[in-house]
Amino acid sequence: MNASWGWALAALAVFVGWMQWGWQGVLMAVTVTVFWLLLQFNRAVRVMRQATGAPVGHVESAVMLHSSLRQGMRLMEIIPLTRSLGQRADDTAAADPALERFVWTDASGCSVSVELARGQVRSWTLKRPPTEGDA
Repeated sequence: MNASWGWALAALAVFVGWMQWGWQGVLMAVTVTVFWLLLQFNRAVRVMRQATGAPVGHVESAVMLHSSLRQGMRLMEIIPLTRSLGQRADDTAAADPALERFVWTDASGCSVSVELARGQVRSWTLKRPPTEGDA
């Protein structure tokens, strides 16, 4: 969910709580909002804990990752798929600070490069190593 929508819903809950039940409604809305924030934080910590055991930029199968990616995914959705953090490629940082590129490589040498724009997947490419028959 977009953060703007989340904060707008939280403000709406506080307003409705105040109109319906006074200070008790505001207290309830604030409690629910804090609980929601704790759930989001817990999710982020769980995803990062899952990624701590794997080497940075390594994935079991780059082809499977490539087929699992979708336009608009967030990095916090990609990390559970890969079970590791991506190796950051700094080639896009100079051109546009809103773009980020992460690379995951498997044992066979195949790699997936994922480009994020404003935190969401914009494009991804699969690169395979040259084989002996390729010229």
